[in-house]
Amino acid sequence: MKKLISLLTLAGLLTFATATFAQDEKTEEQAAPAQTEVAQDEPVAGDETVPEATEEKPFHQQLKIKIIEGGPIFMGFLLVALILGLAIAFERIIYLNLATVNTKKLLTKIENALNEGGVDAAMDVCRNTRGPVASIFYQGLSRYPDGIDMVEKSVVSYGSVQMGQMEKGLTWISLFIALLPMLGFMGTVIGMIGAFDAIEAAGDINPAVVAGGIKVALITTVGGLIGAMILQVFYNYILGKIDTLVNTMEDASISLVDILVDYERKANN
Repeated sequence: MKKLISLLTLAGLLTFATATFAQDEKTEEQAAPAQTEVAQDEPVAGDETVPEATEEKPFHQQLKIKIIEGGPIFMGFLLVALILGLAIAFERIIYLNLATVNTKKLLTKIENALNEGGVDAAMDVCRNTRGPVASIFYQGLSRYPDGIDMVEKSVVSYGSVQMGQMEKGLTWISLFIALLPMLGFMGTVIGMIGAFDAIEAAGDINPAVVAGGIKVALITTVGGLIGAMILQVFYNYILGKIDTLVNTMEDASISLVDILVDYERKANN
């Protein structure tokens, strides 16, 4: 299920990016003949210059132009790293949101099931409930015949396993966060090298000669920093979601042990 969510997210991002670029190319192709016809139909009187009507391009078209100006190689690496990082982040967000359950309602169901049908009925409730909290409760209830101490140890041990599953993939997101600025700075260095090569070839420091290399350098740096900032926001959100789930799991586990202690006391009486 997790791999399916990751693949669907990645495919969606790639499809959106491809569709955006294809739409831009189609729009430019349709706009080119129209501009030619307008230029032919408009008369030019004497030596007067007719001001050209400049249209502000949409944001996605401007972004596409900057990506092309930044160089297809480095900007391509930046886009791939960003898309992969976003795919993993979206998969984690979907997984953690699906893992969130109403623990108070679950504890009430477990307590009612214990009073009506015993431990087996409570285990059925946990088995039919999604999320790590229900899985931890199931493991704890399965150790109830061995005593409350074993229930507590099982809850703690399996809680660590669930934490590991929730944090799965975060190392890759942190890798992309560190990698994006590095790729941007590498593009900066190579762009500056190209600018100095142009100066050496021209034998003169002309702004027009070095502008291309410096422009590439700055665009790759900005692209890497923006990509890293986007992933950092999702990374912090995921960490906050995991902390919330862990606190909920700990509180709910304590409540489960209290419920089992009360159930054992009632059974002995």
